[in-house]
Amino acid sequence: MSWFKFSALALAAGLTACSSSPTGRNQLILFSDTDMSHLGAQSFEQMKQQQKVSKDAKMNRYVECVANAVTKHVPKQPGFDKWEVVVFDSDQVNAFALPGGKIGVYTGLLNVAENQDQLATVIGHEIAHVLADHSNERLSQSQLANTGLQITAVALGSSEYAQYRDATMAALGLGLQYGVILPYGRTQESEADIVGLDLMAKAGFDPAQSIDLWHNMAKASNGQQPPELLSTHPSHSTRIHDLQQTMAKLPNYQTAKPNCS
Repeated sequence: MSWFKFSALALAAGLTACSSSPTGRNQLILFSDTDMSHLGAQSFEQMKQQQKVSKDAKMNRYVECVANAVTKHVPKQPGFDKWEVVVFDSDQVNAFALPGGKIGVYTGLLNVAENQDQLATVIGHEIAHVLADHSNERLSQSQLANTGLQITAVALGSSEYAQYRDATMAALGLGLQYGVILPYGRTQESEADIVGLDLMAKAGFDPAQSIDLWHNMAKASNGQQPPELLSTHPSHSTRIHDLQQTMAKLPNYQTAKPNCS
């Protein structure tokens, strides 16, 4: 890396290192909310073109009902005006939320999240990633670890995002290397569990169902989860333990339980 790039990178890190997450953790944030919303929206449009979108009206109403119940209790976010929910027809046991207010749920998840409370646990968790700027952290961290300010300079000074979509999607959910990036991902996942559980409880869903959800996830994985040390996600047992501790500290929200079933 040239001295100029090193100096610019150090300056950018110094200017942004004072950011903090919802749990008070220090964050490195190099991108603006507008940049991240634009990148998230472009990636989401690409996914809708490349993956099959479910046409099941009942399923779509159900997922949208749960998602809307959670997002109703989310403060207005910089960079976008409303949340968009899409159900993808796939056996993947997965869901995600992208900057720009984009929520995707795969139909395979509904075989594991057995009720609206368990689905709200997953959706709350994914929304928490957006609220906590985790994708911004991942993308910022990837620049420090791999390409310096090359992508940062383009994202901050140009509207030509398409060529950087692969790097962006990696930053949104995939670890880049062992050692620094993967443990960093586990920290974000645990933080999203804490923030997400509070979100779903605030919306009137039963936080105790989060434990049942992760027991279901453990069964569905058939023992295929990699060791925690080599995973971007905490182990199921670690996750369940942390959720139990978080539940004990949750306020008693006086919110009517949604009826999405």
